[in-house]
Amino acid sequence: MDSQNEETGTMVRVSINGREYSVPQGSTMVQAMWYTGHEVIHGVGCLGGVCGACATVYRIEGDFRLRNALACQTLVSEGMSFSMLDSYPIQRAHYDVAGLTDPKEELFTYYPESATCRNCNACTEVCPQGIDVRDSVWRANFGDFKAVADLTFSCVMCGLCVSRCIAEMAPHEIALYARRAYGAKELPFPPNLRHRLDQIHSGTFEGDLKRLESLTPDELKKECEVRS
Repeated sequence: MDSQNEETGTMVRVSINGREYSVPQGSTMVQAMWYTGHEVIHGVGCLGGVCGACATVYRIEGDFRLRNALACQTLVSEGMSFSMLDSYPIQRAHYDVAGLTDPKEELFTYYPESATCRNCNACTEVCPQGIDVRDSVWRANFGDFKAVADLTFSCVMCGLCVSRCIAEMAPHEIALYARRAYGAKELPFPPNLRHRLDQIHSGTFEGDLKRLESLTPDELKKECEVRS
């Protein structure tokens, strides 16, 4: 939030949960809620657009369309109205990734609703990350988990896709299953990572670790500054 806007009186009129307020121009939606005294707890996580906790619906003055966004990444504007959403109830399947024997078929055991996608594309339209959610669901249904992993790499699990799905599924959970299965069952284990794990298990770095543990906070800070 730009404190100078507040000092110079540059304010904008917004509606939060149906009630009108004046907030400093340049505020994000989350900052506007804090400014107006709202106790935002559930919808605040990283404040960097990564955790997906602050899913929000809003309208711009003069535009009938209902839009969606992450509140920590979206600036308020004159006449904007918005409400932060609670998380949507979803069916989160419980499965052991290591125990999957045929992940592509087992998708329909854990998420049978995946096959009911109606290809309406509403999930894609609502995604704040610009992911082609519809395509990811279809590719999951056809077993192309690598494509799903690539398509949904930037998914922040905000769940806004659930709010628009007319088939009442949770596309982000289906994508998460596909990414996990792909990583566990299809993606080759990186040889350099295996080498480093072997080094850790054999105690190669025990001396370095003990040296770091013996440093004072100031010494450790200097160590980090040198390495960065």
